[in-house]
Amino acid sequence: MVQNHCLAKSISDVGWGEFVRQLEYKAAWYGRTLVKIDKWYPSSKRCSHCGHVLDSLSLDVRFWMCPECHTFHDRDNNAAKNVLAAGLAVSACGEKESRMVTLRHLRQPHRA
Repeated sequence: MVQNHCLAKSISDVGWGEFVRQLEYKAAWYGRTLVKIDKWYPSSKRCSHCGHVLDSLSLDVRFWMCPECHTFHDRDNNAAKNVLAAGLAVSACGEKESRMVTLRHLRQPHRA
């Protein structure tokens, strides 16, 4: 992106921040609830079948097998299932905040 690593990180952070801001705005506009998952939530390392969490999983590993239930996982599909399950759990239980997941109820803005 840019030769200066610090500048590239700043540009990336602003881009991600704007994306999240747009999601919040659209969710509020349509009367939806936005659930944010903490960036340290172990969505890739947690087995979506039995809940076992691996100690470590390097980024180059795209597929893995759970040592507990022997389920074969695609890293991205497994993470998507875990993020969805975490968001649905918070929505169903009505928690406002937890250590790993934050629920944000957004009001619909006044339309002109």
